[in-house]
Amino acid sequence: MILPKYRDRYLPDLTSEQIAAIPNKESVPVIIPTGAIEQHGPHLPVGVDSILGQAFLSGALPLVPDDVPVFVTPPITIGKSDEHRGFPGTLFISTKTLGRLLTSIARQLHAWGFRTIAIFNTHGGNISVLRYTMREIQSELGMRVVHLRPDYKPPLSPQEDAYGFHANEMETSCMLEATEGLVDMSQARCEYPARVGEAGELRPEGAPATYTWITGDVSKSGIVGDATAATPEKGKEWMENYAQSLAAQITKLSTWAKQQAKK
Repeated sequence: MILPKYRDRYLPDLTSEQIAAIPNKESVPVIIPTGAIEQHGPHLPVGVDSILGQAFLSGALPLVPDDVPVFVTPPITIGKSDEHRGFPGTLFISTKTLGRLLTSIARQLHAWGFRTIAIFNTHGGNISVLRYTMREIQSELGMRVVHLRPDYKPPLSPQEDAYGFHANEMETSCMLEATEGLVDMSQARCEYPARVGEAGELRPEGAPATYTWITGDVSKSGIVGDATAATPEKGKEWMENYAQSLAAQITKLSTWAKQQAKK
């Protein structure tokens, strides 16, 4: 696992006294990263989602001005990944466990004096659980809870954009840039559950009408997308753009949290 490069903003690196001394905690946002440990085909390690979450934050936080206060908790690295059941290496926790874990962290942050948390999620299977848990935290604790979502999208082909959603061109390219020796491109595959232009609007992801699925329903290899199209050059460009977008969102979040604390 990549160690954070944002040590001065990483809560586990601070002492109890340093955390207690953080000024104006009621207006300082805390980011909670959520990822997953799950199969990513024969060419990628199972830690992709959690590794990339840390890599994205490591790229973005140095771009955030020093006078913008924001802190980060340890990542929740195991998430809701039972759609990948049956592939060795996949670890997952239940919906209730993920929700309770996130709520427990929020309670501790509240007890320390923080009032704004931002979820930075890098695993699609967590999203439905996070949405209702965020509402419960807001209702129960009175905290401000936001979903930190950068607005950058890599320039993908229509086919990849529609049907490449796991161990795909984007994830493989970013892993080539973010890690060394963890990607085996000789094992990369191109595998789609359907083709753009086929009749109907029913799709597994990102469509007006979607259906529930497990990986075995839509892929033999565990790849859903064109991993063979990935390159380190694409990964470098996309991660740099993503970092800039994420840094801008974090800066806006800090400004918003200050405004909300004054109300």
